Amino acid sequence: MTAIIDYDAGNTKSVEKAFLKLGAKPEITSDPQAILSADRVVLPGVGNFGDAMRSLKERELDKVIREVVQKEIPFLGICVGMQLLFEGSEESEGVEGLGLLKGRCRRFQEKEGFKIPQIGWNSIHLLNGGELFDGIPGGSFVYFVHSYYCEAQNVNAVRAVAEYSNVFHAAVQKGKMYATQFHPEKSGDLGLRILKNFIRVS
Repeated sequence: MTAIIDYDAGNTKSVEKAFLKLGAKPEITSDPQAILSADRVVLPGVGNFGDAMRSLKERELDKVIREVVQKEIPFLGICVGMQLLFEGSEESEGVEGLGLLKGRCRRFQEKEGFKIPQIGWNSIHLLNGGELFDGIPGGSFVYFVHSYYCEAQNVNAVRAVAEYSNVFHAAVQKGKMYATQFHPEKSGDLGLRILKNFIRVS
């Protein structure tokens, strides 16, 4: 079973639909036991970093996510779900993230010709290998919606970068914890391939 964490801050339905297309058995849930007994766990997210983090803490799902990662249950963070894995964000100063990855989230630099947020398709440059991008060509286009991006301290954890006003980290991996700033569930057949790769992680 694929547990999709429900904390009122995620695009859970579109993620569920994508996994159903792949023949997986997704379950949208906020139940700790269901999450911890899942074969894999997904943390989607849209909206404000601080609001999303508070929502996780109110449900004590921050503790559950840390336990999932500690137990090496395959885990995927998407968009804000990626940002929450870091120590904090310029979007919500003073709000601590999960701290599972060293680094912070920054706002895109204001630059002529670039609207913030970035909304739409952008190409990614792959780095350091990683199971999530098995069979995915470098330069592939995926779908982004964000004003903030993650800046990982450990560059060896970075699996993909993209450029929009400035170069940013588009995907990371630490053990069996994966995260993408882009939305694989909205990235067509290529995004489905990425999710299929995630399903194959054991």
